[in-house]
Amino acid sequence: MRRTRRSHGRDCSSSHLEGFEELDIGGGLVELAVYAHAVDVDRVLAELPGAEVVPVAAGWEDAWRDFHRPVVAGGLWLGPPWETPPEPRRAVVIDPGRAFGTGSHPTTRLCVELLAATTPCGEVLDVGCGSGVLAIAAAKLGFAPVVAVDVDPVAVETARANAAANGVSVSTAVVDALAEPLPRADLAVANVLLRPVEAILARLDVGEAITSGYLAGERPAHPGWAHVEALELDGWAADRFRRA
Repeated sequence: MRRTRRSHGRDCSSSHLEGFEELDIGGGLVELAVYAHAVDVDRVLAELPGAEVVPVAAGWEDAWRDFHRPVVAGGLWLGPPWETPPEPRRAVVIDPGRAFGTGSHPTTRLCVELLAATTPCGEVLDVGCGSGVLAIAAAKLGFAPVVAVDVDPVAVETARANAAANGVSVSTAVVDALAEPLPRADLAVANVLLRPVEAILARLDVGEAITSGYLAGERPAHPGWAHVEALELDGWAADRFRRA
């Protein structure tokens, strides 16, 4: 493998590339690293003229695993499958594959903490489920039934596979949470962005909601909801709401 680099972004959509990496190098510039087989370097250079070619160290394709370390939140171990949890029954094992969400991000951990502080009874709806980590955590904490929805079919497929790998029951569906009806539940969790959270709160048919995906100091507009509590971690925030 070789890597081609240049100090400002440019689209490169060739199918012969193995991967991309963006690095902020300061001064408003972003370095784009393009990974390709040596035999494809000439084709890459034709699309990125002037790029620097640098040999890549052996094992580069597995180096990303170093960024996925297990964490503990709400009494649950959240980690990737190549790590060994101390107590499998209290573990949420997520393969960081094609869908967003490994469990290590502060917003995910905050949501799990708020889920763990909730009496585990009734239905849970995970809106914008990504990899399914929050739905699986809810099931591990004793909530049932658990439903996970996302607008991305890949996310729904990944969440379904991760739930099966963790030995929990999670129903999944492809749903546009901003346009289509959402399933009724007792509790919903939505770890997305601030504005989508606000839109989702207005459309939920639930008694309680846990939200995150935004910065500390921010709070979703929540007409019709009473704010119950907030948590912060590493500059991120999460909130619990109940129907007013």
